[in-house]
Amino acid sequence: MADLSSITKLREQTGAGILECKSALDDVKGDFEKALEIIKKKGIAKAAKKEQRATAEGRVGSYIHTNGKLGVLVELNCETDFVAKNEVYQQFLKDICMQVAAAKPLVVKREDISANVIEEQKKIFMEEAKGKPANIVEKIAAGKLESFYKERCLLEQPFIKDNTKTIQELLIAIIAKIGENIKINRFVRFEVGEG
Repeated sequence: MADLSSITKLREQTGAGILECKSALDDVKGDFEKALEIIKKKGIAKAAKKEQRATAEGRVGSYIHTNGKLGVLVELNCETDFVAKNEVYQQFLKDICMQVAAAKPLVVKREDISANVIEEQKKIFMEEAKGKPANIVEKIAAGKLESFYKERCLLEQPFIKDNTKTIQELLIAIIAKIGENIKINRFVRFEVGEG
């Protein structure tokens, strides 16, 4: 039988409903970590089911830093205007604006990076590993390319407010909580003196 504090803690971390949290905890005899994993997997499954649904509504969020030298615009899409007015949705939009301002991603997802940029990065990483055996050079370059993606792709970045979650994991949790497909469509970041 799940205790109330564990249910509350699980609900706070996942955004899942009380009954879903209780059921997950009961299924694993109170093991919090296992219950957390169950809820995350269910959230991923829910998000995957909604992924193909059209997102023609949404909002544009903005952030201007207090010194006035940094600004961000983010387009966050959803299925209905009703959800776009939702407090959870709007907080997520604010969080994404702050993420873009602080973490300086280049693109939303890795597929958005041009093949030329990827090839250029591979060349740089292989040059840095020069002098090592060829198979090691390839592995080093591949590892550094993965790190590049995690640093420069918004969905792969650790969330600035909780670095135990990526933006993708946060998005999946929001989709599961709200019950609609949500997509970070695009963003732009301006900083005085940058190019």
